[in-house]
Amino acid sequence: SFFLQMTNAPEPFERFLLAPGEEKLEYEKDTKIKNAGTFRFNREDHTLGNLLATQLLKDPRVLFAGYRVPHPLENHFLLRIQTSDDYTPVDALKDAVKKCTETVTLLTFSLKGSVSSVQGRSDFNI
Repeated sequence: SFFLQMTNAPEPFERFLLAPGEEKLEYEKDTKIKNAGTFRFNREDHTLGNLLATQLLKDPRVLFAGYRVPHPLENHFLLRIQTSDDYTPVDALKDAVKKCTETVTLLTFSLKGSVSSVQGRSDFNI
């Protein structure tokens, strides 16, 4: 209909496809606070932001970790990290990504094992 053609909603692919020359991840070191910085994740949303912030907060060397999506129609989030003196925000993020990857891998194997054991039962139908 005419109304649907006139909306200002972005195209669905704009939420996840990088524009030409656009980087997936950008980092800006804080010039006022020691061992702090802000990462900008382009074409990502709350799903990854919350996952990383939660994982970062489990690390005792991370003093602060939080994310925000500046505007609902903008397809990026900002992740701010502050760490102890012997640890950098970049290292903290690398460790958090590694731990998230390990957790997802473990979950995948566990789920595959559970599905395999249930599929062998006679009362199981998909």
